[in-house]
Amino acid sequence: QVHLVESGGGLVQAGDSLRLSCAASGRTFSRNGMAWFRQAPGKERTFVAGVGDWTNYAAFVKGRFTISRDNAKNTVYLQMNSLKPEDTAVYYCAARSKYYRPSSEREDYDYWGQGTQVTVSS
Repeated sequence: QVHLVESGGGLVQAGDSLRLSCAASGRTFSRNGMAWFRQAPGKERTFVAGVGDWTNYAAFVKGRFTISRDNAKNTVYLQMNSLKPEDTAVYYCAARSKYYRPSSEREDYDYWGQGTQVTVSS
């Protein structure tokens, strides 16, 4: 059974940094697209960053967030710098069962983690 487990969230101040981790188990994802999404209270879950045969980012995080992966550890990371209060959300890790492309569409992902809360105070 596949599990994605996020960690690294917390409460920080504006301008601080956090590094989220997503550890996968049950199968390897070295040739599968993986991504981070986020969901703020009362809002839809939205794409943040993806990694596969290339990396892509939502416009609102470009230059501040970096997605990376360690295939040996079956883990994907999200380094978040210069955090803003509007980055406050639950952050979810996602993985595709097929395809290497890091899609920005929620419906293209087959596996999801339980989420980790990121709160940025002003």
